Amino acid sequence: MTERLDIVIFGATGFTGQYTVKEAARLAKSKSFTWGIAGRRKEALESVLKEFAPEEENIKVITADLKDEESLKEMAKQARVIVNCAGPYRFYGEPVIKACIAAKTHHVDVSGEPQYMEKMQLEYNEAAKEAGVYIVSACGFDSIPSDLGVVFMQDKFGGEVNSIETYLNVWNTKNVCGSSSLNYGTWESAVYGVAHANELRALRTKLFPEKLPKLEPVLKTKGIVHCSAFSEGWSAVFPGSDRSVVLRSQRFFYEKYKQRPVQIQTYITFKTFFQFVMTAVVGGIFLTLSRYSFGRGLLLKYPKLFSGGLVSKENPKPEQIENTHFSITFIGKGWMDKLAEPTDQHKEEPNKEVITKVSGVNPGYGATCTTLLMSAIIILKESNKMPDNGGVLPPGAAFAKTSMIEELVKNNVKFEVVSVIEK
Repeated sequence: MTERLDIVIFGATGFTGQYTVKEAARLAKSKSFTWGIAGRRKEALESVLKEFAPEEENIKVITADLKDEESLKEMAKQARVIVNCAGPYRFYGEPVIKACIAAKTHHVDVSGEPQYMEKMQLEYNEAAKEAGVYIVSACGFDSIPSDLGVVFMQDKFGGEVNSIETYLNVWNTKNVCGSSSLNYGTWESAVYGVAHANELRALRTKLFPEKLPKLEPVLKTKGIVHCSAFSEGWSAVFPGSDRSVVLRSQRFFYEKYKQRPVQIQTYITFKTFFQFVMTAVVGGIFLTLSRYSFGRGLLLKYPKLFSGGLVSKENPKPEQIENTHFSITFIGKGWMDKLAEPTDQHKEEPNKEVITKVSGVNPGYGATCTTLLMSAIIILKESNKMPDNGGVLPPGAAFAKTSMIEELVKNNVKFEVVSVIEK
């Protein structure tokens, strides 16, 4: 049998896939891994290599089609890790995971789709363990900064964390007229994610039959919109997958290591109240239309109209995305001392507050492709520091005990402690 490549990027002709190819060419110089690309059309794949990795030679091109199960298995047999960029994962993710488990190949992707991720954990966790492979989703901007940011907070807190509130800020230093900020695939995933959100309750009842312990004081969600001393502007609950991913990791830490689970709420901040109102209006229309098939048809046919210009079927311009910055501020509250058991209740009110921050550039594609590939590299090089010899895991649970955070810092994703207050 031919020796396996370390990494194969599947879906390399898509927008995220193209940037992942570009990042693979950069990282391979310092991380010394072998890699290839895969997709349906050989000519299109070769064009991607010419444009995004022009200096690379002898990069293997593999043809694999989501409609051809055998081709997916053959692709998986040629890699140690499949980096899957072919979404929406609700429709296209499961066949690749099945092929990876059959071939005993690890799998990472950038899904931000809770239904998909939790269904894969429910149905394939035991099979992945038996095969000795890791299946890790949410390895992009959704949700490495949040999930590993919470792990970073817990590590630096120096006591016991009760609750964490996060505030996401995204801004652009060079707005490009007429350019969208998100690609169409992200929009499509969101449309179907909202449409099928009612699946989550039944799914979670099966996946998590036992509830986490109720711990005091309970973290309460702030109102529809609020101003915070920790984030300049107007903040509202962030509707992305970050919170659900973090909670899966916290449950894992509680069940595996008897660690007190952290309560979390995620917020996004808008610079002006007008921005919040306009986003709320667009969001309300989006939520309403997503519930009906004809509405979903409109959203998918006219994304630019219904997203207020944030999304179009044309890919974002490089100068737009490369000048986009992000920061997530974490406000952790808890106690200076740690009790013996994770279910023990503190008698006094929280007496410690720590603020940390994760920040970077180009969250949708630059930071996402970096975190995605670093996830694959960490699996290759530090699987002995990962739990259970395999399984379907969120990134926090998978990478908490590895050098993932240190490696991301080396690659322009900054983790920092901002302040510590003891009362």
